[in-house]
Amino acid sequence: MAEAALQWVRCRLVAGHGVASGRAATSPYPAGTIHLQAPYFAARGIDLSPFFAGTLNLEAARGHWRLRDPDARIEALEWTDRHPPETFSFWHCRLRVPAETAAAVGSAGLAALIYYPHPETKRAHHQAPSCLELLAPWMPGLNPGAELELGVDPRRCRLIDPVRLRARLLEFLKFRVLAAQEEFFVAFLVPQPGEAPGPDPRHSLAPAPQVAGSALDQPTALAAPTSALDPKRFRTWLQALWPEALDLDDVDLLATLEQARQLYVN
Repeated sequence: MAEAALQWVRCRLVAGHGVASGRAATSPYPAGTIHLQAPYFAARGIDLSPFFAGTLNLEAARGHWRLRDPDARIEALEWTDRHPPETFSFWHCRLRVPAETAAAVGSAGLAALIYYPHPETKRAHHQAPSCLELLAPWMPGLNPGAELELGVDPRRCRLIDPVRLRARLLEFLKFRVLAAQEEFFVAFLVPQPGEAPGPDPRHSLAPAPQVAGSALDQPTALAAPTSALDPKRFRTWLQALWPEALDLDDVDLLATLEQARQLYVN
């Protein structure tokens, strides 16, 4: 991607688990997971030879990362016999020190790779949602706390504010639920055994009725999501009306939907 189209996000280098590089004394992989995985990645066309065999853990100042449409994805890779296969995704990016000291690597930065072991297939050593693991060339003198700038394609690698997004989704749902009451939720129900599926949510795309009321600035405490609501059906409906909300994960989507039910159904 052209440098001019990149979005530069200032991040802070934080200490990792030491497993990727093998530096952790308690790591079951003394050689490091990156060293062990590299031959498997190479066999699938992903060359890690330009990068140090360890990861940089970069934490954004605020927000949660949402990643989509990776440059490469490897499904169910059996790279060890210590745990089940893992799925990995990768995004090309660039890495530089902040502009005021950019002479060390140049204003364009260094080519790097976002390394994302999918958490649903990863047994341990998970990252915070504000943190990304990067593969990059060796950069001497870096210590935890150092500031770096990460250049990403903003169409595929974005920071979101989940609290604010949940509040906006709740406000978006408010007048629709007030008008339709419990019927609003029928299209999102999971069919029970022996029952016919609910109506196609794409057929319920009428605009919100104009009901007097003020916007909510912040949501109240989120209710626990109900298992009777199907996030896939809810996502289908949101895709047509307000796709920005699709950045929320399923837990947040269902919790906000259930909160709307508790607040607005009489």
